[in-house]
Amino acid sequence: MSILSSDPTTQLAFSTFESKGVYALLLGSGLSRTAGIPTGWEITLDLVRRVALAQGVENQADWATWYRKKYSAEPDYSAILAELAASPAERRSILHSYIEPDEDDRAEGQKLPTAAHHAIAGLVRDGYVRVIVTTNFDRLLENALREVGVEPTVVTSVDTLSGAEPLTHSPCYVLKLHGDYKDARILNTDEELGA
Repeated sequence: MSILSSDPTTQLAFSTFESKGVYALLLGSGLSRTAGIPTGWEITLDLVRRVALAQGVENQADWATWYRKKYSAEPDYSAILAELAASPAERRSILHSYIEPDEDDRAEGQKLPTAAHHAIAGLVRDGYVRVIVTTNFDRLLENALREVGVEPTVVTSVDTLSGAEPLTHSPCYVLKLHGDYKDARILNTDEELGA
């Protein structure tokens, strides 16, 4: 048995510490979920609920099951958003309330950077991480980075990539694969994501 055979976390910590700026982070919805921002699946089910209630359907204990029985299909985030809103700007407006904190959210500490966002920002500030790739389209990570004095280069589209500061001159690159929710070029539908 070796000294690290049952401790990959220590091995990763040593590698990260000794190789500053070499590693990139890949972040998904779990990071934002802990801040109270719903996942794509949770947004999908809430949109199903909201549309069904607007059409006079009684409240259901399980909206996914109701949808499957009613439409003989799985509830699909991209398809539902495409049906609800004709343009990316309209889809952005729908998503706004799921992502942006209101007064109640702020009072409860929801939809704000979490300890994990702050820890990642500390790793960036201290030079351990320079590239972050994320599927999240909220701005919690960027807010946490700015709180520690790091102004990230945020790439949300091919267009912003072509005009972005070179990686070698940036303290941090945040590559948002699905875009940013405040940008009308956000990628939500299958057609948008396919391109």
